[in-house]
Amino acid sequence: MKWTNIASLAALLPLLAFGAGSRDSDFKGAMASKPNLDNGEALFEQCVSCHGRDGGGTVNGSIPRIGGQHYRVLVRQIIDFRYGKRWDARMEGVMAEHNVLAGNQDIADVASYASQLAGDGARGVGDGQYVEQGAALYAQQCASCHGSNAEGDAPRGIPKLSGQHAGYLTRQIYDAVDARRLPLTASHRKRFAPLDFAQVLGLTDYLSRIGWHPPADAAH
Repeated sequence: MKWTNIASLAALLPLLAFGAGSRDSDFKGAMASKPNLDNGEALFEQCVSCHGRDGGGTVNGSIPRIGGQHYRVLVRQIIDFRYGKRWDARMEGVMAEHNVLAGNQDIADVASYASQLAGDGARGVGDGQYVEQGAALYAQQCASCHGSNAEGDAPRGIPKLSGQHAGYLTRQIYDAVDARRLPLTASHRKRFAPLDFAQVLGLTDYLSRIGWHPPADAAH
């Protein structure tokens, strides 16, 4: 998909604000910081209105589950939003407020706090129609990096996918194919592009259900 002039400008603005060429140095600086969980908890209060107090996001997938995600992954995502490598109007607005996460120490603190949240509340799952197909597809194409149980890899910065809302994962796949999520486009586009709609639904439904124990009255 061709980028529009508006999208290109949106990607450029954070670079103008923070200065090009320091994305990697900011990431290294945050990773080198010793997280302060008390400060992280205080900073996370500004995230609760969207992500929830447990970091669980929303079951419709409009906001992801971040509770329990690997620390290194969360740091990278925050830095990517700061420098326009990820696009989301709400997160871009947060990063534009310099006093919210004023420096790399704050990023380390809030990421560390979020990574230790249980984040295992209500899940946004699919209807189960294609879940077996999704399980087979995951084992074939994804497990070698993301782990047999989609647990990710903390030292390598590979995200945990298990328990993430199906709607959010579906959107990320299509954003990667359409070049709306830049790093994921570069690393995953060739894997995602050939998938048909049923395969995408099955894959994301399967991932959302890993480790899930539905209530007795759940419809599926």
